[in-house]
Amino acid sequence: MADVFACAGCGAALTASLTRVALPARTHQRYGHDLLPALMEQGTYAVDPEPSGPPWRPWSGIGADEAAARGVFAPVPALSFGPPGALLVAPGDTRDTVLIPERCDGYCLGLDGRAGPNLACAHCGRAVATRIDDCTLWQVVRLDPTAVDRNPSGGPDPTADWAELTRDRESAPPIEPPGRWSLQWVAAVAVALAHLLAASGGNRVSVPAGLLATAFGRALDGLLPAGPTTKTLALAGPGVPTPAPATGIVLVPQHPQTGEAWQPPSGTAEAVPLAADVWMHLAFHDDRRLVPATGVLPDGVLRDDPLPRHPWGSSAPTRACSCTPCPGCPPSANPGCARSTTV
Repeated sequence: MADVFACAGCGAALTASLTRVALPARTHQRYGHDLLPALMEQGTYAVDPEPSGPPWRPWSGIGADEAAARGVFAPVPALSFGPPGALLVAPGDTRDTVLIPERCDGYCLGLDGRAGPNLACAHCGRAVATRIDDCTLWQVVRLDPTAVDRNPSGGPDPTADWAELTRDRESAPPIEPPGRWSLQWVAAVAVALAHLLAASGGNRVSVPAGLLATAFGRALDGLLPAGPTTKTLALAGPGVPTPAPATGIVLVPQHPQTGEAWQPPSGTAEAVPLAADVWMHLAFHDDRRLVPATGVLPDGVLRDDPLPRHPWGSSAPTRACSCTPCPGCPPSANPGCARSTTV
């Protein structure tokens, strides 16, 4: 169902009509010194269940038990104790808001929201949202759930079924010009990695050669202790052959609208969700174009034309992303969990 968010103080509409989608894996990602694009697609919104914004409390003032209750087991500089459930929208989808000058703090090239809500309703002046557009951060407006009301603006939006999603096969390429890993891939791999580590039970996991190994193999080898391999990682999902029962762990697509993971047949393997656009590329996309070789090579030899893109370096999952998806998973449950390991 499409929604319009309005000021809770005066009722003025503050957004365009928006459709809810799953929270992007890259929501908490930070990258380099670049100005990143908008986090949300135009016409969509997502809900962030984690607390955000001030007040912030330093790790020294929280204590291990209170942090563990939040699902955090490794020390961090500070934790937000602001309201949970922020509504994330693209900056271009906001309406009738104005900046609050005294709260327009930032680190470098824009606003980072450190001082709390920096957008007010243009009609009544109530603080309603926080705009974030500084370098290293995905640009987004975080509507304060205590300051806005959700008003339905239309009938229910159809939810695409898995057959439709696999038919369209909208995928995200792993490598961006001129050769860096896609930030979407880095974030999605990090989130899936946290679940993979938990599913491994602390034992080594075998990853088949290819792009799957390039994306996950090095991180799994570095985070899991040495020893015999007890499980194998494979892809499972709509349009993909069912893996062998001995596989152990399967990566399955996460629905881009609902956030629900595709479920494999009962008793086959433990499922780990992966962002649908990344999963689609792994499952269905092959960018190699093979043509017969010429010259002195024997008949039947094929070569790539053009050469496929290769990354500058190995995949390095983002710690901020890998630390968010498995609240309540203590290090004792899995010594390699990304909740207790710097990635």
